[in-house]
Amino acid sequence: MTAPPARATERLVLVLSAGFAALEGYDLACYGVTVPSLLADRGFGADKAAAGTVGSLVAIGMLLGAAICAATIRRAGSRRLLIGGAGLFSLGMLVCAIAPTFALFGAARLAVGVGLGIVLPTVTAYVADLSAPERRARNVGIMMSGYAAGALLAPLLGAALLTGGSWRWIYVIGAAPAIVLLPLAIRMLPESPVHEESGGAVARGDLLGLRPLLAPGVRGATLLFWAMSFCGLLLVFGISTWLPTIMQTAGYSLGSSLLQTAALWVGAGVGMVLGGRIADRVGIKPVVAVAFLAGAASLLVMSARPALGVLFLLMFVGGLGLIGSQVLTNAYIVGHHPPELRGRAIGWALSIGRLGAIAGPLIGAAILSSGLGVAWNFYLFAVPGIVGALLALAVPAIRSRAAAPDSARVTA
Repeated sequence: MTAPPARATERLVLVLSAGFAALEGYDLACYGVTVPSLLADRGFGADKAAAGTVGSLVAIGMLLGAAICAATIRRAGSRRLLIGGAGLFSLGMLVCAIAPTFALFGAARLAVGVGLGIVLPTVTAYVADLSAPERRARNVGIMMSGYAAGALLAPLLGAALLTGGSWRWIYVIGAAPAIVLLPLAIRMLPESPVHEESGGAVARGDLLGLRPLLAPGVRGATLLFWAMSFCGLLLVFGISTWLPTIMQTAGYSLGSSLLQTAALWVGAGVGMVLGGRIADRVGIKPVVAVAFLAGAASLLVMSARPALGVLFLLMFVGGLGLIGSQVLTNAYIVGHHPPELRGRAIGWALSIGRLGAIAGPLIGAAILSSGLGVAWNFYLFAVPGIVGALLALAVPAIRSRAAAPDSARVTA
């Protein structure tokens, strides 16, 4: 059994884990922020249909990366996967910054997606492995507040840089934190105690890690979590990819649209932290359901084009629901499973859920290109929010024969 980390190390684990989560948050928002500039760059070869396709390429990469995480986390360990995934992400971001054509840009976005697909489920399982059960949702929420902070940075940088500068700087800045984050992680992050206790052993014939997730007593929760992740990631990627463009289509300026996106991510960050704290007290199932419903309700009210002050408030609430619901779903998954299933459960849920992330940008592109009124973007994206809430309420308890003891946990 591994001894618990020192208290300074406990804080450092959460800070560095939040840094890893910030990579995906920044990338998720930066593409949506730069889509209007990419479309305006006439020599780059981008149009709305191609932009929607590239937005889905990232999700395809994330699907592959999450599957890699699910299949290898027990053998490779969380620490090694985190470092490898973050390294691939950083390389892809640099290629995006210097790509001369939209085709090469799209290929680099695919590589970015694979890296991020490895990082997010790995870091979520990692923090859960190091957390006491009564503080698990809280710690996952704190870690994922880095995700919201990274996403918030993108529209703020966009508002400052895109009105008179090149979109390429957004991607250069996205790769820069890895210069500090990766060396610190290599030097200071401990390995997951679950990996150390298992010694990297896996059952024969279970190379993909699916057999125990589809076993009797676990299968029902697994399938519902997959469907919830589909709904949540459809919302996250559909809204984040097209929100600035949707709001410009509705008549708002680029600067106003980017600030509205920033309000969305502020709400997401607040929702992640407060939602995690509330979930540890009252249970996470009702918190996830309410978050999904809040996102759907905010979209329906936005469709009526309210006053600007009300719109910013709705963006804040929408961030809690549309983005925070998926983060809280991740906390639901890792808290609902015993330690020996945790990494595989979150990895496969996010891998299957990436099908929703692929669908989201394509749905947004189809609506914007169809000539339908802008309100239809809000109507259609509200549907998965309602469905996600119903799925969350339906998740049954897991009846697993094996449940390793929780030890070596973060309590900071």
